[in-house]
Amino acid sequence: MSFSLGPVGQIALGVADPDRSEAFYGEVLGLRKLFRFGGLVFFDCGGLRLLLEPSSEAIQPGSPIYFRVADIALARRELEGRGLTFIDQIHLTAPMEDHDLWMTFFTDPDGHVLALMMEAPKGWKPQPKASG
Repeated sequence: MSFSLGPVGQIALGVADPDRSEAFYGEVLGLRKLFRFGGLVFFDCGGLRLLLEPSSEAIQPGSPIYFRVADIALARRELEGRGLTFIDQIHLTAPMEDHDLWMTFFTDPDGHVLALMMEAPKGWKPQPKASG
């Protein structure tokens, strides 16, 4: 029998203030909180657990975390309505043969880079906000 790794089960981010980060990931991003154990806070990211753990060291943001969404423009408007500030515009990252990859980036309270990503049909373009 050959050895193989299974899917990634959990990723961890160091945070300065677990309460602040719990509010950000739960209330602003809308992730489902699984549980909290002391200062450790666990969220569900579509079957992958996100662990927020307090760090007494200076927070060193690592590789971005990309959240897949069905409609990047709608998701961005919803998050902006919750007070989230993005650091760029929705942009085409990679035109593929059969679809296009669109992204937009933001940071959490500790400076971890996060992104929304959408695999869209060829030729899709974000629609401007409706004025109202």
